[in-house]
Parts: sequence; structure tokens; C-alpha cells
Amino acid sequence: MSPRAKRFFGIAQTLGATAALLALWAPRATTQQGAAPNQNWRTYGGEITNTRYSPLSQIDATNFSKMTPAWTFSTANFGPTAEANLESTPLVIDGVLYSTVGDRRDVVALDAANGEIIWTHREDEGKRAEVSPRRLSGRGLSYWADGEDKRIVYFTVGYRMIELNAKTGLRIPTFGTDGVVDLMLEDDQTIDPLKGDIGIHSTPAIGRNTIVVGAAHDPGGNPASKTNVKGYVRGYDVRTGKRKWIFHTIPKPGEFGLETWLNDSWSYTGNTGAWGESSIDEAAGVVYVGVEAPTGDFYGGPRPGNNLFGESLVALDLETGVRKWHYQFVHHGIWDHDNPSPPILANVQIKGKQVPIVAQPSKQAFLYVLNRETGQPIWPIEERPVEKGTVKGEWYAPTQPFPTAPPAYENNGVSEDMLINYTPEMRKEALEIIKNYKIGPIFTPPVESKAEGPWATLVSSLSGSNWMGGSIDPETGVVYVGSSRGVLGISLVPADNDIGMKSGRAPGAQGNLTVKGLPLLKPPYGQISALDLKTGTILWQTPHGDVADNIKNNPALKGIDLSKVGRSGAAITLVTKTLVIAGEKGTVTMADGRTGAMLRAYDKATGQRVGAVYMPAQTTGGPMTYMVNGVQFIAIAVGGNINGKNQAQFMAFRIPAANAQKGKGGAPPPADQ
Repeated sequence: MSPRAKRFFGIAQTLGATAALLALWAPRATTQQGAAPNQNWRTYGGEITNTRYSPLSQIDATNFSKMTPAWTFSTANFGPTAEANLESTPLVIDGVLYSTVGDRRDVVALDAANGEIIWTHREDEGKRAEVSPRRLSGRGLSYWADGEDKRIVYFTVGYRMIELNAKTGLRIPTFGTDGVVDLMLEDDQTIDPLKGDIGIHSTPAIGRNTIVVGAAHDPGGNPASKTNVKGYVRGYDVRTGKRKWIFHTIPKPGEFGLETWLNDSWSYTGNTGAWGESSIDEAAGVVYVGVEAPTGDFYGGPRPGNNLFGESLVALDLETGVRKWHYQFVHHGIWDHDNPSPPILANVQIKGKQVPIVAQPSKQAFLYVLNRETGQPIWPIEERPVEKGTVKGEWYAPTQPFPTAPPAYENNGVSEDMLINYTPEMRKEALEIIKNYKIGPIFTPPVESKAEGPWATLVSSLSGSNWMGGSIDPETGVVYVGSSRGVLGISLVPADNDIGMKSGRAPGAQGNLTVKGLPLLKPPYGQISALDLKTGTILWQTPHGDVADNIKNNPALKGIDLSKVGRSGAAITLVTKTLVIAGEKGTVTMADGRTGAMLRAYDKATGQRVGAVYMPAQTTGGPMTYMVNGVQFIAIAVGGNINGKNQAQFMAFRIPAANAQKGKGGAPPPADQ
């Protein structure tokens, strides 16, 4: 046992566990006095504006590849089963790292300099957690402080909201009921805690003294009924846990937007949850909420109409929840085009004027850019006619919104010129495959699957930005966003329920969306794009990631240049003073025989690769950066096969002490580090 641990347990025996935690904390705060200033990472996106930006510059192109792991923290022993998909972006506040971890979504506080545990918090929710539609550790947690009153706020697996004392990990007894607010209550609907399809895995959005709460459901590709729990948005008092307001994402009678739900479909349709991260303009007192599709994702026959506020960005008053404006990106969605990622808030110089913008990355691979005060597009968004489908009982919107700038940063339709073209033979085989499918531009409607064809509609819903989102350099107004080039077959077949249709494939229909074991579409399979919001143009695009083993070792590609292929999986980007940083999805076999992935750095002005460090597993969460005692760290969650076991861990990298002394982002570290 370490001397520090012995001291802790000695104090615990005489003072009790709570006092011991306080005693353990106090020396840590004292040692910070007089040290180089810290740089915090205060929310999931760095700030509640979700820029994923840090001005730190000690780690740069000259030393990124020299970084080594400062510490690792395994989450394998948190929860009954080791989790391998740790999606959290942790927070660092004054030298302490906070995150949710593990199958049960426990909370940990770690020394951000060395990964040492300060405290842990665990909730056992029994059956309620076991049946939750949103399991595992989630995307992380949130922090709020008023002077010395410092709190951690998080959502449990069982859809409860809990506040903890940031110093001790103990519940705040004056918040809700003994530190807990049951989110299945006060939701303007009756929810069975064991049968209700509702939960959440994002982090609380906190602005001023209001906590904004969204909702998530089971994946909606094949719902069991046209009726489901509604994903309303609520605001709570951060000190007391009292509900302040509720916004109905499916309007009730007398509310704006009810006319977009024909045949009283508002009364039984569910979903329309805000399952992604929300963003807040604290100065203006506005929260920006992205809303998902209504029930279900690919067939909307029982819900005719444009269906506000499905697949919309909604600006709400932070104190009252009153709608200030909205913009619907997809009318009557039947493509699973949720708003899954955090809206990005910034002030950008456009045509000589400082403009307050909100930029929304999307599954459509459009970056929707609006004036965040008015909701008006910065560049025209045109309502254009789209194809009307033929599925029985479906209702089709005649037009859809098309941004005129910036251009789409990834494929968002499927055409013949997008097919694999390494060799003429491969392209010929690809053309034969797609004869059995319907293809077309974005918003090509799904088809009813038939054995004689078409089997499905091929769409690029896998190609844009899912929950990973993007980042922005607030000094230059450039957004950096990862994307993954993939194709999805949407097919519908009759369903024996009150919906009438479900996702599926007709009997006898077969299909293979690969050519000689290779993806149907040509590369790059994953890339990072830089979009200049001053001009509405793409500044640069670069393939992201090493070539996957199944492509690199495919005999059909022998002798073919694979340097710009990239790897499938949308990257979560972090932007610093000089770099864009992103981890790789999936693992490959390295030249030295190790299996793993790389954390990569790019020059943010050009997209040129400038550094990489090894990780033993693929990245599962977003990179973040912080400074403690004058040392800059980059931390990231990775998961998969680590040391022969399926598990996840946080990794924190730093440059060695000799190199750190040459850095530009802060004072050199103490001699003993």
C-alpha cells in the first residue's frame, strides 16, 4: 500500500469516510498553490458552446510524436461486466479529472496528473437499469460551481439525475430527494419505470443555474408500435432539482406546430428525443437543442405531416423553455437523419461583420449554419422538390431543405460514379450489384423490398456526422469535422402491428454490398474536413487513419496505391492553437507487429499529418486536453481488446519533461516530473 493510501485509511479509521475524503482533498489543493496555472476542460465540448477548442500549445507539431502515456486508467472493474465502448469525454477542473465509467455508469474523480483515484460513486438501480434503452457509461457528466459550492451532475442508466459534491463524491442532499431527481416523473406523460422506452446517455447541459435534460429511446429502425414515449426537453434548477419548464417536442393542442401532425398523429406518436448534446449561449440565455426523428426511423405512415419538431434545431429560452425559433432540417423524416451531435456556437467574421452563428453537423453531411439570434441561414437554404416514394400508406414531404453553402463534406447520396474503381473489373462487379437496388441523391425514399427487386434503397446515412460532431477554431472560424463513407440499404416489408411496415428484406432477396471483400464505395473511407465559415467553403479534406488490414492485405489490391484510403469511422476532432487532433476507429497491424490504433495530429491550416502516437485499442471517445502544473496533457478513451481482454481505459499523454521545457503553452514542469 502506498504511503498516501496508508494515510487515507488511517484518517478514515478516526474521522470516518466522509471526513477522510475531505482530508485527502485538502493537501492536494494546497500543493497547487504557487504552481503554474491550470487549463481546465469544463464540459463535454470544452465549453458549453461545444467548440472542442483549447488555446494550449505546449504540444505542437514538433513534439506530438514524442508524447508518451503519462498514465492509464482501466474501467474494467466498474460494473458487473467490463465495458469496451467508453464514449465519455472526461472533464478536468483544477487538476481533477471526472467521468462516468463502466457498465453501471459509476462516477470517478482522478488526479489528472497521474490517474490516481480520489473518489468513486456508485448507484445500484436494479431492474430499472437492466431494462434501460441506454446502457453503459454514456458520454460523461457535467460540472457546476458557485464559489466553493462545486457539484458534479450526471444521468444514470435508469434515467435519474444525480448531483454529487465535487470534492467528496457524496450526494447533495438538498437537490431533489437526497441528491436524486427521478426523470420519469414530471414529464407530462405517464411512464412505467420498467416498461417505458426512455433513458439518456448524453451529459447534462448546464447554463447559469439551469440544467437542460433531454431523452433517448431504443433505436427506432423497427419499432413495435406507432405509439411510444415522447422525448420532451426539460429545465431544472441546478441547486434544488425543481423542474422549471418543459418543452413538448411533439406539440400539444394549442401549441405551435400542432398543424404539422395530421390526423391527430401527435397524440400517439413518440420519440423526438434530444439524445445528443445541447449547447448554451449563457450571455443570451438560450439553449440550442437538436431533436431526433419521431417513431419510426424509416417509415412514417402513421404520422402524416412535416412533424415538428422532429429533426429540427430548436432555440429555447434558458429560464422559461419558451421557443425562440426553430429550423427543421428534414421534413417528415424517413431516413434516420437525427440531429445527433452538439450544435457549435461561435462568433465568426463574415463579410466584415461579426456574426453570432450556430453550426450543426449532420448525418446528411451538411453543415447547417444559422444566425443563432434569429435562426436565419447565413447562406440560403433552398426548399427543393424531392422524389415521392411508392410505399403504401406513407406520407411524403414534397420538398426538403438544401444548404447552398458550405457544400456537403461527404457523400450524401449514391450514384454510379461513387462506386469502387480500383480496377475496371471491380467497377463492373459493383455495377452488377447495384442493379438490385434503388440509388439516387439524398432524400431518395425507401422502397418496399421485393425478391425480384429492388431489394432496398441505398443511402449514405452512414457517411455524415453521427454523435461525434465537430470542433471550431474560434479565432479563424474554421470548423473541423470527421466523416465516414458508408452505404446503408433501407428496405421495408409489411409488419404485423399498428405501424404497417417495418425494416427488413423480402423472402428470397439476397444482397452483398462488398466487391471482393472491399467496400462498395470508393475511398476515402474516413476523412476530416475543414470548413471555412468566413466564406462557406471547404478549406481542405484529408483521409484519416491507416488502411485497415482487410484492405491492405487484400490480394486484389496488390500494387495499388493505398496511401489515401483512410479508415472507416467518423473521427471526433479536437482543435488547439496549432493542431487538429483525432483518434482512429478500428485497429490495424503495425509494422512492428503490434495491433492498435493511432492518435493523430494534423496542421490545422493545411490538413498535413504532423504526428501520431500509438494506442493499444481503437478510440471510443473524444480527445480533450488540459494543463496541470504547467504540463499539457491529451486524454482519450479507448476500448476493445486490451492485453487480451475486452475492456476500456482512459489514456493521458504528455511530452517528456525535457521536451516540455521547450513548449510554448506554459511554464516548464517541476524538476521531479
